Amino acid sequence: MIRSLRTLIASAPLLGAAFFLPAQAHAADTLGDALAKLAPSADPKVIGLAVQASECAQTQGGAPSDRLAVIDYSKPSSEPRLWVFDTVKRKLLFQELVAHGKNSGDANATRFSNAPESLASSIGLFRTSDTYMGKNGYSLRLTGLEAGVNDQALARAIVIHGAAYVNEAMAKVAGRIGRSWGCPAVRIAIAHQLIDALKGGQMVFSYYPDKRWLASSGYLKCTNGQLAHVEANAIARAGG
Repeated sequence: MIRSLRTLIASAPLLGAAFFLPAQAHAADTLGDALAKLAPSADPKVIGLAVQASECAQTQGGAPSDRLAVIDYSKPSSEPRLWVFDTVKRKLLFQELVAHGKNSGDANATRFSNAPESLASSIGLFRTSDTYMGKNGYSLRLTGLEAGVNDQALARAIVIHGAAYVNEAMAKVAGRIGRSWGCPAVRIAIAHQLIDALKGGQMVFSYYPDKRWLASSGYLKCTNGQLAHVEANAIARAGG
């Protein structure tokens, strides 16, 4: 009996590996589904697109990332529409309200811009950069990776920061939260923690069902061999 027990113990790692490796082999295929299950209020298709774009940026030669923020601007600002995931541990870190630009719309964002002083939000894939203390407190710079869509983010000072006008009470009373000058502003209470979770080269995906962008984004098709070059130039402009 002792021999049988020893044999079982000795074989346990092999048995474990047999059941573990196939799941790992398919991790990339199931990440979108796994994250969508963590955030039932999010649109699974949007989460899937975010994972697709983020993985494209990394497989095209971009720096690795283990955090992914997803903003769904098709949802009203009175509802949580920002999710931050740990893609390695497969955990939902934040589910939050997030503001859009004052020229993007009222309760719902419908207009987006890449132009300086447009006071509108931008969509597409971003890479986070460094943090700083500014007029809105602790803030996180965003580098837009999509030419003509969001690549003016640094010049426009599009950053993640906390704002008093992002709060649940206002959402209930007014049917919307306050609006920014284009920044994805969040609640002051969680801003520092959320920024620390995303700083230093993590991915941010801002979605809206814009047909032109959905059809043309290289990160959603991942067939453009120049994407790594584009990102390298964007990061260089950011000084990272």
